[in-house]
Amino acid sequence: MTAPILVTGGTGQLASALATAPGIHRVGRPAFDFDHPETIEAAFRTTAPRLVINAAAYTAVDAAETNADAAYRANRDGPATLARLCAEADVPLIHISTDYVFDGAKPAPYVETDPVAPQGVYGASKLAGEQAVLESGANAIILRTAWVYAATGKNFVRTMLTLGKTRPRLTVVADQHGCPTTAADLADAILSVIARVDATGWQPAYQGIFHAAGTGATTWFGLAVAAFEEASRHGATVPEVAPITSAEYPTPAKRPANSRLDCTRLHDVFGVRLPPWRDSLTRTVKTIFATAPP
Repeated sequence: MTAPILVTGGTGQLASALATAPGIHRVGRPAFDFDHPETIEAAFRTTAPRLVINAAAYTAVDAAETNADAAYRANRDGPATLARLCAEADVPLIHISTDYVFDGAKPAPYVETDPVAPQGVYGASKLAGEQAVLESGANAIILRTAWVYAATGKNFVRTMLTLGKTRPRLTVVADQHGCPTTAADLADAILSVIARVDATGWQPAYQGIFHAAGTGATTWFGLAVAAFEEASRHGATVPEVAPITSAEYPTPAKRPANSRLDCTRLHDVFGVRLPPWRDSLTRTVKTIFATAPP
C-alpha cells in the first residue's frame, strides 16, 4: 500500500480542495497545531507520509501586526520543524508561501529571484518560513501564491457577494494589482507537480521557489466587479461598486501595490500553468450559487 500524502491546514481552503484527492491524509487543529510543536512530530510519525504539503499558516494579515509571535510560530517555527522532519525522513515537502514577501514597487510581475521586502509582519513571517524550509536540508518546493479564494470558507469573493445582498453600494480598492487564484486550481497544480515528482523521482531542478497563481491579473476592484457580473447570471442583486485608493481604505498592514506573479518557472520545470483567473472565477461563482449561496 502506498504511503499517504500528509496535508496540513485542517479545514482551510487549500487543504479542503486537496482533501478529495486519493491518498491524502489531512490534519489540523487540535491534533496538528503549530502552537504545540509536539503535535507536529506526532502527526508526522503517525502518518509516515511519502510527501508533505504544508498548507497551514497564520493568514490574518492585519491581526499579525499585533500578534507577531503567533504569526512567526505558525509561519516560521512550525514549518521549520516540519521541514526538519521531512529532511530526516527523506520525504519531499511542498510549502505554500505568499506574494506578500514583495514590497509591490516593481512595475512588472515578480519572478522568483526578485529581491524580497515584505511590508508587514505577515509577509515577513512567511519569508522567514521560506528561509527556514530552504535551510532545513529537505527536498523542498516552495509555491508562492496569491489572492486565494474558494466556493466555501471566508474569502474576498464570498465576502463581496454577501455584502452585495444588503448594501446598494460598495467601495473597493482599485490600486492594488495581483493574480486571483482559486484553491481548486492551486490544488490541481500541486497534484500535477506531485505527479511529475512521482514520475521522475526527485530532481535538483525541483528544489526551491516557484510562483503558482492564476493566469492574468486584476485589482481587488476588478475582481469584485467581475464577481458581481458572474453573480448576476445566477439571479443575484448587483450593487454599485466604486473604486477607491488604498489611502482611502487604511489597514493596519500595508499591502503591496503590485504583487503580480510571473509563473513561467513553474511551467518550464513542471509543465504546470494555472487557468486564467477570469475563467476560474466563472466556475467558482457558479459553484457558490449551486452549493453554498452567500
